[in-house]
Amino acid sequence: MEMALKKTEGTQFKMHPQKFAMWLFMVSVVMLFAAFTSAYVVKQSSGVWLDFDLPFMFDITTGIVVLSSVFMHLAYHYAKTNEIKKLKTFLVLTAITGFAFLAGQLIAWQELINDGVFFVGNPAGSFVYVLSGLHGFHLVSAVIFLFIVVISAFKYKVHSKSLLRIEMCTTYWHFLGGIWLYLYLFLTLNH
Repeated sequence: MEMALKKTEGTQFKMHPQKFAMWLFMVSVVMLFAAFTSAYVVKQSSGVWLDFDLPFMFDITTGIVVLSSVFMHLAYHYAKTNEIKKLKTFLVLTAITGFAFLAGQLIAWQELINDGVFFVGNPAGSFVYVLSGLHGFHLVSAVIFLFIVVISAFKYKVHSKSLLRIEMCTTYWHFLGGIWLYLYLFLTLNH
């Protein structure tokens, strides 16, 4: 027992503290969305549920999310290989697709309103607004983080020897893309 204790005393935690904090934050976000999707299932089974078609724009924004993740992955790859011009290009493309996603979500909400689906009066509609709105809120935080990385890249502070910011941004960006794919599939299959 004492030997095992000595062995663990010399072991150091190798993750950067900022990365660790980000991972803790992402775990809390997973728990938040798990709670809301669980509540969705429970409320749907209560019988007070008016079905409606999901906005077609959700299909389009799902494609945009996939495209933006590809752009972010390429930006990260080019940072690791010190291809700074390509890094900047793909970071800007990631930002553009991030804004396109957010704009698409607003258009989707307008589609819902045009179809008579409002935030109040229909629990199904309320959940769609809350789930997509919470995701959008988190994506706004990711876009802000992305702009910090873009500015750093244009100041030549993102390269193969300085990857912490872009690694964290890439992880968070893919994470939010994965959350949207989960929400899209969940809403599509449970609607």
